[in-house]
Amino acid sequence: MKKSVLPNFIIILIFGITLIRCGSTKEPLSISNDEKIAFEQEVGDTITISSDKTEYEIIIIEPGFYSWLNSIAKPEGYYSQSFLENRNYLMVLEWNQRVLQPMQYNPNLYELQIDYDQNIDYGYKVNYQLYNYFIYFQRKYNQRLGPFIPRI
Repeated sequence: MKKSVLPNFIIILIFGITLIRCGSTKEPLSISNDEKIAFEQEVGDTITISSDKTEYEIIIIEPGFYSWLNSIAKPEGYYSQSFLENRNYLMVLEWNQRVLQPMQYNPNLYELQIDYDQNIDYGYKVNYQLYNYFIYFQRKYNQRLGPFIPRI
């Protein structure tokens, strides 16, 4: 009795097409009009992220970030500090990898590495603002710093 390979091939082909179709249904980010206005600002906001407990600070010079942080971002206290620390750690790793690959990633977007040590307690405010800058950055420049969709 001769076995036919064709039915197995068809089953594998249908399975493969189904997987491809399921994986390709990415939703585009929905950006509100208020968020678009913040993204279109040209005057540079300067925010210094620092903590009284530590000697570390981050300076962000990004047009529209301060108004976005105050009007669009989730309020302080919405996320736990451990959530913010874990997400920041993952996004800093990806950010720093991109800084080191200027031929693959836009060096105008990824200029400097971020020195973020998971073993240091930077405090809630530093983690909150850094996390929100990453969300702002990803949404404004259509980037993805890790496996998570940058949602508000």
